[in-house]
Amino acid sequence: MKNFSWGHGVFIALFAFIAFILSMLFLFPNGQKNSEMVTDNYYEEELKYQDVIDAKKRADDLQEKPVYSQEKSGIKITFPKDYDNANTTVKFVLNRTDDQNLDIKKSVQLDASKSFIVPAQVLKAGNYTLRLMWTRDKADYRMDYDVIWK
Repeated sequence: MKNFSWGHGVFIALFAFIAFILSMLFLFPNGQKNSEMVTDNYYEEELKYQDVIDAKKRADDLQEKPVYSQEKSGIKITFPKDYDNANTTVKFVLNRTDDQNLDIKKSVQLDASKSFIVPAQVLKAGNYTLRLMWTRDKADYRMDYDVIWK
């Protein structure tokens, strides 16, 4: 048997490194997941992002905020009692990061209990970002929630 030299060590190290890179490529196929941009008009929407920042700050400063809850019938958003359809317009967007075909975007009316429900029939199991936007007395508000629907 030959003596082990530094040339053998370099060859073994190089082979181990190549084996490690190939194992990462084949054993962890995260590159195959579908990750799409949230919007097609990314740069145009980025320019108006200061309005979003202001709306989020106004929502954070509210004494009573809308609350979301998950029920068997769907996702329920409940507004404080002093909100109604005469002084408030409400929109929401449910974004799925893994499939934009499952996104939901809608304007809604509040019911008698000052709430609305996103029906469970339109939701698929997975992670959503709920963007709740409303205008009350000519002021825009926005709150974002991370939702895991099971």
